[in-house]
Amino acid sequence: MIDHAHDLACVRDATERLLDAVAKLDNASLAEPSRLPGWTRGHVLAHLARNADALVNVLEGRPMYTSAEARDADIERGAPHPLDVQLADLRESGARFQALGDAPADWSRTVELRNGITDSASRVPFRRWAEVELHHVDLGIGYELEDLPAEFTEREIDFLAQRFAGHEEVPSTSLSAGNGRIWTTGGGAEGAPVAAEGTAADLLGWLAGRRDGSGLTTDGPLPKLPPL
Repeated sequence: MIDHAHDLACVRDATERLLDAVAKLDNASLAEPSRLPGWTRGHVLAHLARNADALVNVLEGRPMYTSAEARDADIERGAPHPLDVQLADLRESGARFQALGDAPADWSRTVELRNGITDSASRVPFRRWAEVELHHVDLGIGYELEDLPAEFTEREIDFLAQRFAGHEEVPSTSLSAGNGRIWTTGGGAEGAPVAAEGTAADLLGWLAGRRDGSGLTTDGPLPKLPPL
């Protein structure tokens, strides 16, 4: 069962870790490339701030973004901002999300995200948690997949394995972290089943498109996953 209050507390903690780390940067480092192709660190931070506002929209029953073009334009507009502006934007947008999350609400209701995707409102805090944690890694400033909280890593593997389950482009794939836990994903495409084993960080990295899977031990070629 999803505990949205617990996840909101985890978002708060993850956001504070991010803010503390970003505060040690300077303006020049924000203009340097992140680990996301075509994005500087400033792009990543601008996206994180606008994502917080977008999830406020979701929880308040509005479209997540007015359009894909507007979303991209907002990120481009915010990317070159100096460090103090980026920090203030991250802090204030995060506070708006937390304040709404702390208000009484029907967390069992269904909400709509991008591209017509729907979900329970109770899962929105975890979605925000994932944005903060994974994009902290994407900044390339010393926070790695191995540093993610163990609870988050396991739950995000659960989420992504479920997301790709039955996908028409992904053959059946089983994943093991060597601790007795096995995830199964894919299964909608032809091809021999594949088994892969590795650390939880490497499994998450492959599922989330942050690693190529070369750190995993497999009994066949890993399938190419569609973009998230």
